[in-house]
Amino acid sequence: METYLDSDGDGTGDLHGVTQRIDYLAEIGVNCLWLMPFYPSPREDNGYDISDLYGVDARYGDHGDFVELVRIAHDRGIRVIVDLIINHTSDKHPWFRKARASKDNRYRDFYVWRADTPPDTSDQTMFPDVEDGIWTHDEKTGEWYLHHFLSSQPDLNTANPAVRDQIAKTMGFWLQLGVDGFRVDAVPFALNQNTLQGIDEHDFDEPHSYLRSLRGFLERRSSGNGAAILLGEVNLPHEEQATFFGGEQGDQLTMQFDFFTNQRIFLSLARNSAEPLAEALRNRPKDVGMEAQYANFLRNHDELALDLLEEDERAEILEAFAPEEEMRFAGEGIRRRLPPMLDGDPRKLRMIYSLLFALPGTPVLFYGQEIGMGENLEVPGREAVRTPMQWSDEKNAGFSTCKPSQLPRQIPDGPYAPDHVNAAAARRDHESLLHHITRLAKRYRESPELGWGDYEIIDQPHESVLVHRTAWEDRSVVLMHNLGPEPVIVPLALESEEPGTYLVDLLSEHSCQLDGERGAEIPLDGYGYRWLRIKSENDPHLV
Repeated sequence: METYLDSDGDGTGDLHGVTQRIDYLAEIGVNCLWLMPFYPSPREDNGYDISDLYGVDARYGDHGDFVELVRIAHDRGIRVIVDLIINHTSDKHPWFRKARASKDNRYRDFYVWRADTPPDTSDQTMFPDVEDGIWTHDEKTGEWYLHHFLSSQPDLNTANPAVRDQIAKTMGFWLQLGVDGFRVDAVPFALNQNTLQGIDEHDFDEPHSYLRSLRGFLERRSSGNGAAILLGEVNLPHEEQATFFGGEQGDQLTMQFDFFTNQRIFLSLARNSAEPLAEALRNRPKDVGMEAQYANFLRNHDELALDLLEEDERAEILEAFAPEEEMRFAGEGIRRRLPPMLDGDPRKLRMIYSLLFALPGTPVLFYGQEIGMGENLEVPGREAVRTPMQWSDEKNAGFSTCKPSQLPRQIPDGPYAPDHVNAAAARRDHESLLHHITRLAKRYRESPELGWGDYEIIDQPHESVLVHRTAWEDRSVVLMHNLGPEPVIVPLALESEEPGTYLVDLLSEHSCQLDGERGAEIPLDGYGYRWLRIKSENDPHLV
């Protein structure tokens, strides 16, 4: 929001700016828009420190602007989801102001307190470069309050029924204004036993009953007969993520970002080996309910987290993609965008985005990825990847008419400056990354098996190559990606298909047929990719 498009020249992106670009988003194939926090906030953590859960920060517009954005998006077939913060508030929120006023007011139990001096918790904070632990002493009441993030973001006590009721009221409010669901921030922290203070006194069965209650409320109150979603940020291994889906019942989160597969993708890229990624896909839980789905991504608005990998694996990735200390976040993550990480190699970029759209689940893009924007390492911390959207080569990259000093963050220079990377030029260049991603989005939407189908990894002899097949109802596609620089010929055997079956390439004109042994030799360039629809003789689908 803040860095997307400034419609009034004050230097801050706003709701009306997003509305002005809805047609651009529809054109490139976006069908769901995630709005990051636009609520009133001191903005010490990119707006995730919220001081009013029902408000719209005046810098971004008002409720009328929000409703108009949702209406226009819906007119173009685009759903809108917003951030739901159930873990913490800003310390400027009225609840916390009252909670720290005295120990006996009713808002005290909205947060988590302790009277005794806490032990060393420096290894538990999400901001190790800023905070030295997850407890801060409050001088007025003489007790310590919990915060897994910044000390200005006190954790909510989600075991308290009054807190849960307030969160539900917040959901109901935004659903009434037309949103199609929520991206739920930092889910595991809201279910942490430290956060659930007084769990026994509050008759709270177990942590995940809170997620079930949120999902139940969403389905009761959403206008689309249960069509609204809960997309969770759960940075955990697959087996633990399954719990947050609700297991076979699928009664908790609708979707989750797949952090484990994301990190294994970069390990595969660093090694030019598909095996780490193949292993991640093999280990994805399958018994997670019909509607549950993973959201696949490459980069997002935060650092590239590597915490689910072994120490030597993290070292490999850092050496490959962030060899300089300034490229790293807190020494453990990467604060870069994807194109500079891949040395701007168009072969790698086209392949990796093909892989993103081909993975089982739903592809997610961060703004600017579609045109190949780079980071600005002169901007501190995670803000390095949150620079203004580069719309054109005009002043301020077409983001704003304000003075450059009023921009929220400095625009990159060098090879990723707006002179070289901008949306206006990319739209006119039919060989651009933008047009490549637009084609991928179109083919993805024409291939429902990619989102809904069962998948299997197909064995073949090349270490650098991932081949997987997805099938749904009577449709089936074979996806092939070469994560190495050398061209290969991949032997493909499909024993369940008939000889002569066509393999129609959805991204090029290079289709082929299975031979009498139900096999084919498929050439792949270095960093090459193929999407091959299996089309039998009587298949009615247009390909």
